[in-house]
Amino acid sequence: MKPSIAQKLDQLTARLDELNALLGSEDVTQNLDNYRKLTREHADIQPVVALYRSYLQSGQDVETAQDMARDPSMRDFAEDEIRAARERMQSLEVELQRSLLPKDPNDERNVFLEVRAGTGGDESALFAADLFRMYSRYAERQGWRVEVMSSSNSDLGGFREIIARISGQGAYSRLKFESGGHRVQRVPVTETQGRIHTSACTVAVMPEVDEVSDVVLNPADLRIDTFRASGAGGQHINKTDSAVRVTHLPTGIVVECQNDRSQHKNKAQALAILAARIKAEQVNEQQAKVAAERKLLVGSGDRSERIRTYNFPQGRVTDHRINLTLYKIAAIMDGDLDDVVKALAAEHQAELLAQLGESI
Repeated sequence: MKPSIAQKLDQLTARLDELNALLGSEDVTQNLDNYRKLTREHADIQPVVALYRSYLQSGQDVETAQDMARDPSMRDFAEDEIRAARERMQSLEVELQRSLLPKDPNDERNVFLEVRAGTGGDESALFAADLFRMYSRYAERQGWRVEVMSSSNSDLGGFREIIARISGQGAYSRLKFESGGHRVQRVPVTETQGRIHTSACTVAVMPEVDEVSDVVLNPADLRIDTFRASGAGGQHINKTDSAVRVTHLPTGIVVECQNDRSQHKNKAQALAILAARIKAEQVNEQQAKVAAERKLLVGSGDRSERIRTYNFPQGRVTDHRINLTLYKIAAIMDGDLDDVVKALAAEHQAELLAQLGESI
């Protein structure tokens, strides 16, 4: 183990002892906010320190077995003990490195998923609907809830744009690498001569923000317009100005919501999506600064970046960021995304481990 990593683990061990003393004091609950902060920090540090103590114990086991090996009658047994203890140390060192990786504070958040048709006309809109169904089926497999916030239908039953809120444990951690350009190669239903066309959609996955702490929306920066909802929704929804359009003047971001009969609910949904988009832009700016120094293997998350190709004639899906090709397009389009999601997460973790080795 690198001395710098061991030093950091020693610091965490000392901090855990300090937290134990603080949490054991009689007046610790007098300040509940501080008490919650201390218990969260304790919960984060304790598993790491437990691993480190197991690592140190294995090191002591090696030393004890080496002493035993001086006795010829115990040498074979001692060598087995040394080998087993060193294997434990190697395994624990890998776990400790992973435990020291920076945690994404958004990983456990719900997300807003946006799918937009791009180049390809009606075929692109149909592919947008296919992508939305793919993510919806994946969400069902995870036990998550999908709530459509806004949608714009195409003439052939696809989506020019659809925005949904996906809520469930770890939603952002599993979907955060889906942002970018998705390309499809197939024979469209509108093609009469059997030619393969290439179309594209963009996907954006944004963590839902906390109303208070993450993004503060100044009412003076907002222009809110109401209008009569269009499209399906029954007679009532078309008779009142229930649809809401919110424009964020400093950034020019515009959000429309018209899926609910209640103007109040549409406004609340629009403001939530707006806050998520503003937060996503802030994060993208930060990532761009980091990417200028070092390019992440899983890409920058830029919505215009082509990240994946779905080739229906060949039955394959290729993620260009990690050169992953899977010949199971039917299963993937039906929501079986585990192989893709896990591969992207593993690549991202490998990149973080490489950075950790350079920085510590």
